[in-house]
Amino acid sequence: MAKTPELTPDDRPTGAITMYRDAPPTHFSFTIRSFSMLAKTSIESYETNHFEAGGYKWKLCMYPNGNKTKNIKDHISLYLVMVDANSLNPGWNVKVVFLYDQNQDKYLAMEDSNTRRFHVRKMDWGFDQFIAHKAFNDPANGYLVDDVAEVFVSKESCKGREEHLSMIKGAVAFKHFWKIENFAKIQTEFLESEAFIAGDHSWKVRLFPKGSGEGKGTHLSLYLVLAEDPAKLPVTRKVYVEFILRVKHISDGRSIQNKVIRWFGPGNSKGWAKFLQLTYMTQQGFLQRDSCNVEAEVTVLGVVD
Repeated sequence: MAKTPELTPDDRPTGAITMYRDAPPTHFSFTIRSFSMLAKTSIESYETNHFEAGGYKWKLCMYPNGNKTKNIKDHISLYLVMVDANSLNPGWNVKVVFLYDQNQDKYLAMEDSNTRRFHVRKMDWGFDQFIAHKAFNDPANGYLVDDVAEVFVSKESCKGREEHLSMIKGAVAFKHFWKIENFAKIQTEFLESEAFIAGDHSWKVRLFPKGSGEGKGTHLSLYLVLAEDPAKLPVTRKVYVEFILRVKHISDGRSIQNKVIRWFGPGNSKGWAKFLQLTYMTQQGFLQRDSCNVEAEVTVLGVVD
């Protein structure tokens, strides 16, 4: 068997003790497929779903390109965050995070040389410089194989949870056109378009003709809705989506649009309460013959299970 690669001092997290072990950590595993796509997108950080350890709820928070708030570059930053510290016993701590070496089938344990206690004023622990990009991307180290990486947390010897983040290479945008007629006669609070498929998920556009929230009475409000039945989706399913919503001019092809990237969960809707001022919409020809045209452009960039 090939010799297990060693981390150089530049690769090793500051203040960390590193060691290899054969036995897998069993509490929580986080798999990232198409990691290079995660690093290339505008995701500054990613937070996993909650998992339990020691009777408390936790989540992992990863910065694929380094924690910019701490001026970290050329490294992955990784933190373990307590979700609720209200019932935390004094002195409770977690010290070890693992990175799977797929070449050697071993687990690189990153252990803080200083004991870090969790309390109500200190609800996170981890490494600003978890691992250097150079070491992480080196095929000889086995941390990133076929664009897949695995991170583990261990506190107890018990069967744990798994989470998989799959970024989609070559993600394709899907457009859906929706014409709303008899606009002034709409009596309901909102309308929804027919369902359409993008990235193997079902979506709808939700339109509030007289506005919602802070736009009520003054603006047209538009939202994108993950339209699949929440009862048929895992509660931990999250979909990473880039979407554009447009109101198109009736005659000359101009459009007013907003674009954003958001995480969607079952039943979620994302959009804008003040999408377009109603008076401007009428005066500028975006509402003619009591009709308006709306378009959604949806690109699914990643999925979490």
